[in-house]
Amino acid sequence: MKIVLQIVLWVIIGVLSYLLFNAIYGEVKFNEIKEKRYKMAIENLRDLRISQIAHKTVTGTYEADFDKLVRFIDTAQFTLTQRRDSIVRDEEQSKLFSVDINKEITIIDTLGYKSVKDSLFGTSDRYKTMINVPIEGANAKFEMKTGTINKSNIDFPVFEIKVLKEVLLYDQPKDFLTKEKQVISVDGVNGDALTVGSLYKIDTNGNWPKSYGANDE
Repeated sequence: MKIVLQIVLWVIIGVLSYLLFNAIYGEVKFNEIKEKRYKMAIENLRDLRISQIAHKTVTGTYEADFDKLVRFIDTAQFTLTQRRDSIVRDEEQSKLFSVDINKEITIIDTLGYKSVKDSLFGTSDRYKTMINVPIEGANAKFEMKTGTINKSNIDFPVFEIKVLKEVLLYDQPKDFLTKEKQVISVDGVNGDALTVGSLYKIDTNGNWPKSYGANDE
């Protein structure tokens, strides 16, 4: 009977050790996959962000339609300018006080134009597919929305681009995914999605830590 009990105990210890090893190894493997996929998604989010900022620079607004954003990149140009200070006669003040009064002004000279595509992406055409979530098997696109926020009776354009963690980690264990969606940490991606921009405040930053790369411009 003692021998049988010893065998049973060894079996139980073996099973528990195996389960413990699998739990630890499983989480390590999950984190490796998570970090790799987050970095891939963040590369696209950064491309989308600079494209939106360029669109606003040229047109004054952000663009929710991806096809239109691509056409903008293909065809639009930045205006290259130079600012210089100058001193001129202030006609109104001179007439008012019957004496010559000068004032400083800033003159903006147009130096030329440069393609948005060349400025942002050089010879690469990756911007044409940056809306696609770059995870094999995910078959999804980033969600991209625009809007306005009113402050002091002025409408400010805003945008938000995001992808849910469950999309990026669609094939991973549900218990690890549930835990990851509840992360609140300075070293992690908080919340249930990777995002850049916001529809609720004037912000073009991403919600990932700097360990994944720059999250602001």
